[in-house]
Amino acid sequence: MVRGVRKARLADVAARAGVSRTTASYILNGRSAEMRISADAVDRVRSAVVDLGYRPNRTARSLRTARTGTVGLVSDSVASGHFASRMLTGASAAARESDLLLLVGETDGDPLVERLLVDQMLDQGVDGIVYATLRHREVSVPLALAQSRAVLLNCVDPASGLPAVVPDEVGGGRSAADLVARCAGPVVVVGDEAEQGSYAGAMRLAGLEERLGELGRTIADVVRCDWTVPAARDAVSCWWTPAARDGALVCLNDRVAMGAYQALAAHGAVVPDDVAVVSFDGSDLAGWLTPTLTSVALPFVALGARAVEVLLAPPGSHAPVTRLAMPVVRGGSVPAAAAVTPGSAG
Repeated sequence: MVRGVRKARLADVAARAGVSRTTASYILNGRSAEMRISADAVDRVRSAVVDLGYRPNRTARSLRTARTGTVGLVSDSVASGHFASRMLTGASAAARESDLLLLVGETDGDPLVERLLVDQMLDQGVDGIVYATLRHREVSVPLALAQSRAVLLNCVDPASGLPAVVPDEVGGGRSAADLVARCAGPVVVVGDEAEQGSYAGAMRLAGLEERLGELGRTIADVVRCDWTVPAARDAVSCWWTPAARDGALVCLNDRVAMGAYQALAAHGAVVPDDVAVVSFDGSDLAGWLTPTLTSVALPFVALGARAVEVLLAPPGSHAPVTRLAMPVVRGGSVPAAAAVTPGSAG
């Protein structure tokens, strides 16, 4: 009878590294600093793990620690969204850094599927769940999730009391105001809310209006349209007037900005010589336009990573809502003279 090759055990790793089994266990469980184990011993154990192809027994570990080494992520359609899927990249990397496996389930917005996914993950004993949405909005999470260790990502649920990690949309709006505050002509907003209950547009608009007021400016007009290229192109084309020259369009996302570019070109207006354009999202699309689009970016990777960090932290050690700054990705759509120093009064 052919016998299989015996799997390496923790005792084998300890013997190869020349340490005790207990010392090897502490090192592999990330407790070397806590136990004051030398760096040389840590290196020897890690080399032995590679040499022997050792894989820890997670089932046995979960029985000892009441942890399974897994965290769940339940989303509506984040994984299928090319841009927002970067939240998964950040969450997965943060989980790996803590020696955890991220299990991802997508509901496509179906409440029944959502409840089943949450129940299944909890039944499997995940160490916590990140609940994520494609758009920054208010949600109502399943009761089982509200009673579990969980963190909301890109959404909030005031009723549940669960901690949330979201982009600082108001701060993003203030950054957009700083970019266009010195334009001689009117500052005009292009876009409207993409879906009921979505926070992004209203909060960006609030930050923009707030900061412009501090700088002695106002929003001259709002060109309302869906957050799509064709809708923005048609809306800006109908709205355009030569009186808008030397002003700025603040578009509520990059697709809206692309539609605005098309409308301005059809009217013979040159970006940024005739009109400055600022947007939000910081998607790949911003770099594909000519001139490249200045966009206040959604920090999707950082959002995903922070959500896992909050999930693993002791309860109550973070604010109820963690807001991450939206960095400005500068392109060629805003002349340098149009901007003020952030935080200045103009």
